[in-house]
Amino acid sequence: MVWQQVYDPFGNMVISTTLAAIPVVVMLVCLGFLHIKAHIAAGLGLIAALLVAVFAYGMPADMASRAALYGGITGLLPIGWIVLNIIFLQQLAEQNGSFKILQDSLSGITEDRRLQLLLIAFCFGAFFEGAAGFGTPVAVTAGILIGLGFSPLAASGLSLIANTAPVAFGALGTPVITLAKVHGYDLMEVTAMIGRQLPFFSLLVPFWLIWAFAGRKAMMEIWPAILVTGLSFAIPQYLVSNFIGPELVDIIAALVSMVALVLFLRVWQPRNIGTSPSLKGHEQDGGEAKEPMPIVRHTRAELIGAWTPWVILTVFVFVWGLPSVKTWLNGIYAPSFPMTGLHNLVEKMPPVVLKPTKEGAVYVLGLLSATGTGILLSAILGALIMKYNPLQIVRTFFRTLWLVRFSLLTIALMLALGTVTRYSGTDTTLGLAFANTGFLYPFFGTLMGWIGVAMTGSDTASNVLFGGMQKVAAGQLGLPINLMGAANSAGGVMGKMIDAQSIVVASTATRWFNHEGDILRYVFFHSIALACLVGLFVTMQAYVWPFTLMVVR
Repeated sequence: MVWQQVYDPFGNMVISTTLAAIPVVVMLVCLGFLHIKAHIAAGLGLIAALLVAVFAYGMPADMASRAALYGGITGLLPIGWIVLNIIFLQQLAEQNGSFKILQDSLSGITEDRRLQLLLIAFCFGAFFEGAAGFGTPVAVTAGILIGLGFSPLAASGLSLIANTAPVAFGALGTPVITLAKVHGYDLMEVTAMIGRQLPFFSLLVPFWLIWAFAGRKAMMEIWPAILVTGLSFAIPQYLVSNFIGPELVDIIAALVSMVALVLFLRVWQPRNIGTSPSLKGHEQDGGEAKEPMPIVRHTRAELIGAWTPWVILTVFVFVWGLPSVKTWLNGIYAPSFPMTGLHNLVEKMPPVVLKPTKEGAVYVLGLLSATGTGILLSAILGALIMKYNPLQIVRTFFRTLWLVRFSLLTIALMLALGTVTRYSGTDTTLGLAFANTGFLYPFFGTLMGWIGVAMTGSDTASNVLFGGMQKVAAGQLGLPINLMGAANSAGGVMGKMIDAQSIVVASTATRWFNHEGDILRYVFFHSIALACLVGLFVTMQAYVWPFTLMVVR
């Protein structure tokens, strides 16, 4: 029996919207203010989502529970699989001592913490976002930063802030390609539109990142390096998105930015070297930040040995992200399992879609093509190069699994919560509340994308969720359709830093367990402030000359 979603079950949008918001509020309050452990907060949020779905929105209980199960297994693979294996590689490198050599080599480029942050969190993280996405950049960069001696809050929070501007073109353009494919946008036009919004924030975010870390005065001390970093990322981001396509935007921009910054640092260094490992104003954040040690020089052979596992990781992640490779691996082994009792039994209804549309629920066990599998193979190959024997590799893997067990549980519960809200229609109720804002819709429509990513943890999922609604609302209000489709993705990227699964990935990578609430409280202001700035920028593109000249009709 098909169940049709109802977005205003009480005939009063205020009541319906309030009820739809309860699961997210429960989880965020438990996590951010009541200091409840993340997996318990996620579990309570999931219970609230199930109760609202069944008793307020009329979703059959069996269907709601199957949606939760579907979301939970999706959380474990691919996202949890990425987290487990990147921490596995990190553990191998730390036990071997090669991670310390890697840290020394990065310190050799610059001892300044602010510049290390630009190089690793922004440039290196953007490359991994472009190649893989789905939590990989935060896991890698937060792990490296904690190894360099950054405090846990700094390593976690700043990795999340840095992983914003590249997200719309992450995983070889997957969010944009999905937006165009699912909702009928012209791929090149909506890609170009995003490429006329995000470069302004690609220039802003590096300044914002250093300001958040060290304060305004310390930021101004290194403004030339920040400007080089931002411009060398923003310009390729604009050019590639407008004249080539979405697939290689982040990878090309990240490589150009990384090379430009390293070359610039060969001829310029700040007068005052910033050595604080903690966030300004958060010197006592509960972690064990290390003071910088004197630079240790290593032989060429030692440096090559230390960097080899990470070079292998980069190559594997890039290769695993190629659509042709994914297709080939899925052809070898990728069984699909329609979720009985849920698949094609939920119908989305107008005005979210033009006509009633069935929601599929097919779990594809793409174990071979999963990014986490590429990371696992790179870790095993790296371990052999580091002269681990097979028994040591297996022991380290299972120690890592035990180390991250609660993080994996949390990710599964978070995805279960998000999937229940999706299939019950409660997240759509929140979106419709934004869609009723009339003239202010460009601003609030952008925040709709932010809400979508904050709830689902994915710009791709947010585009699937709200891309159609953006198209319908823009048409009704006489706004350019591509503008609002792009705004959903561009606004969504600022929600990436507060989505629960990203926060869990960051806390796991830094091994700052049970401090997810501290991380959430720190990044929340930055997330909402940047999302509002994107909303204001989109509003100017909609109504204010000369910004209107940027709009792809």
